[in-house]
Amino acid sequence: MTNTTENNKRIAKNTLLLYFRMLFMMVVSLYTSRVVLNALGVEDYGVYNVVGGIVLMFSVISGSLSAAITRFITYELGKGNQEKLKRIFSSAVTIQLGLALIIILLAEILGIWFLNVKMNIPESRIIAANWVFQFSIFTFAINLISIPYNATIIAHERMSAFAYISIIEAIGKLVIAYLIMVSPIDKLIFYAILMCCVALIVRFCYGIYCTRHFSECHYHFIWDKQLLKNMFNFAGWNFIGASSAILRDQGGNIVINIFCGPTVNAARGIAFQVNNAIQGFATNFMTALNPQITKSYASGEHKYMLTLIFQGARLSFYMLLLLSMPIILNTHYILSIWLGIVPDHTVLFIQLVLIFALSESLSQPLITAMLATGRIRNYQIIVGGLQMMNLPLSYFLLKFGFIPETIIGVAIFISQCCLAARLILLRKMIGLPPKEYLKKVYLNVLLVTSIAFIMPFFAARQLEESFLSFIILCILTVICTGATIYYIGCNKAERLFLLNKVHNIRNKILRK
Repeated sequence: MTNTTENNKRIAKNTLLLYFRMLFMMVVSLYTSRVVLNALGVEDYGVYNVVGGIVLMFSVISGSLSAAITRFITYELGKGNQEKLKRIFSSAVTIQLGLALIIILLAEILGIWFLNVKMNIPESRIIAANWVFQFSIFTFAINLISIPYNATIIAHERMSAFAYISIIEAIGKLVIAYLIMVSPIDKLIFYAILMCCVALIVRFCYGIYCTRHFSECHYHFIWDKQLLKNMFNFAGWNFIGASSAILRDQGGNIVINIFCGPTVNAARGIAFQVNNAIQGFATNFMTALNPQITKSYASGEHKYMLTLIFQGARLSFYMLLLLSMPIILNTHYILSIWLGIVPDHTVLFIQLVLIFALSESLSQPLITAMLATGRIRNYQIIVGGLQMMNLPLSYFLLKFGFIPETIIGVAIFISQCCLAARLILLRKMIGLPPKEYLKKVYLNVLLVTSIAFIMPFFAARQLEESFLSFIILCILTVICTGATIYYIGCNKAERLFLLNKVHNIRNKILRK
């Protein structure tokens, strides 16, 4: 009982630290997005988005190994084997260095050909696009090498490191926003150079922190054939899932460019900026929770793991719902204040992307539990195969004249199909009861969302767009959503926990 209480306190503390980080980063990100969009213009912003997307396509190779590294480091911490942990870390760095070199070579050969031959880039911006491509490759390689260090910080649950280093990253982005406004050279090229510099600085910060705080983070060249075989075996099957997600997101971005051009890429890019800011809150919670799910599986605490999965799915959904609903109901007004320039299609893109994020949040704890088992072949074949359908379906629908936002609608539908497949597969893998999940999580969140949406929706239809209407709708939405989550979404024990926290905070304030 004591261990469970301590684990819950650690999750709460780490989540709180990550929230402060996210709030700070979100404010900076939303401000710099406006400045960058106005400085670059809609077309250049779209070019940067889609060229960066080509580079991210190569993470189809790295994504599966990155997941393997995170899983092996966290699992070994749960087992408490320090010597094996050192071998895993050094092997992971060796793998990532080799992988970075391979991806750079592939990007220089295939990526440049695709950019110059197949992409829909205005002739006047093709040289700038090639410069952006080169710096995007280098930025990607830097982030790739950082993965073992970031995975170690998460596995040790030292979330304060992310909070502190994020301050440096945010300051860097603010400096970028200022410099591109006054830049005497091509703003698009200069923006790509500065983003690469910030990535390099952040990479060194994480490296210095890890080598000072964790004994396993001192790199030595190790060639452990059995360990590498196990990691590549895990990564090989995880490749299907990693590639399907990359093809869905970045492949969809490229399909939009082919059929609709860079201005629609800009609209999609803005939508995902909003999504990243909002989804970060749920992601932070899962970042704090994921190590506990993996460690509880490694130590055989099956019942506690299932409790974490159910609570994690509900709470991450509710965090997103509280933040997403005011935006969904006020999208056009928020964009007009935030950006000034609002590219066509942006409003519906944002609304659909936030619905997609809500759908995906229900699956995140299930994915963590699946990775913890290490037995992922059948799972990846089935779920990854379903996700692979995103790209061909999106391509054919756009080819037949459907609107660009259709690709997000396809992603939402397939996301729900994947959730059903995960529940069926995890019943055998970890003994997860699908009926209990549907009752305690899925039906619960559907009921809460439906009830919370009614009053704000009808209020939005009656009110004209203005600052006062925006404030009224936000307050009404937060009250309706919060009350519905508290009375319907939470069970008795969770309501009691929340009340005790409120009383404790009130008592501390009164003492002062």
